[in-house]
Amino acid sequence: MQVIFHMGAHATDDDQIVRTLSKNFRLLRTLETFVPAPKNYRMVLRDALLSLKGGPADQATQDAIVTACTPHEHVSRLIFSHEFFLCIPDRVITPQGFYAMAPSKLGPLANLFPDADVEFHMALINPATLVTQLVARQPKKTYREIICDLDPRSLRWAPVIREMVAAANGKRIVLWCNEDLPLIWPEVLRRVGGLPAETPIWGEEVILEQIMVPEGLERLRAYIASHPPQTIAQRRKIVAAFLDKFVRHDEIEIEAPLPHWTEDLIDDITALYDLDVAEIAEMDGVEFIAP
Repeated sequence: MQVIFHMGAHATDDDQIVRTLSKNFRLLRTLETFVPAPKNYRMVLRDALLSLKGGPADQATQDAIVTACTPHEHVSRLIFSHEFFLCIPDRVITPQGFYAMAPSKLGPLANLFPDADVEFHMALINPATLVTQLVARQPKKTYREIICDLDPRSLRWAPVIREMVAAANGKRIVLWCNEDLPLIWPEVLRRVGGLPAETPIWGEEVILEQIMVPEGLERLRAYIASHPPQTIAQRRKIVAAFLDKFVRHDEIEIEAPLPHWTEDLIDDITALYDLDVAEIAEMDGVEFIAP
């Protein structure tokens, strides 16, 4: 059995992947792939993780988890999703650093199904965007409390992913950038769902619907209908051209109403993020979905 843990990161998904894949339940059922409703398993997984304390689950525990997810006996691929797999939001940044707890979570998750083919999937996000989202989501905490007096430039993804790769103990880590989703969303859906590239699926325009003006999306649909792209690269080129003209800039621009944040600081953080992404994409043990 294949087990996929989609782990966020925070402020990147809001359950969109599992909601979209679940709309394709008939297709997935033919492949014995199941995307259970998060409410069916999140407490079950939490209780199992607490009970096991990082150790491998016995067959009874594994069967109990699967039973909570689906009544079907034959399961080839099971997909779990929760940004809290990494940590709760107020532990994203701690005095120990950026996502300091994340690497330690992979072993216990994998041990829920010690004999399965386990993969960890996750979107990276520009720390400049992430910090603003963390502040917005935690109104009872001050910016200083959330940032833990760290320099925002120190919030680096490359060291985190390097440690996660080591902790994964050979299990595949599949990554992409949240900022690239408008161009790679169909590929992300298929990779998480284990679906062949040529398989038609519902929901390929979910992200574009959120960030494009309606007129632009209708024009894009009409263009693709009359000029069907022959490759993924061609589709991305077409989508990029329409996004350039019809994107809703309020949906993609980073606003930084944070103490002492300037455009220069955002540019610095973004430049470091770009460097980290380039390094991560070349790491052994990482499969990177790039536009």
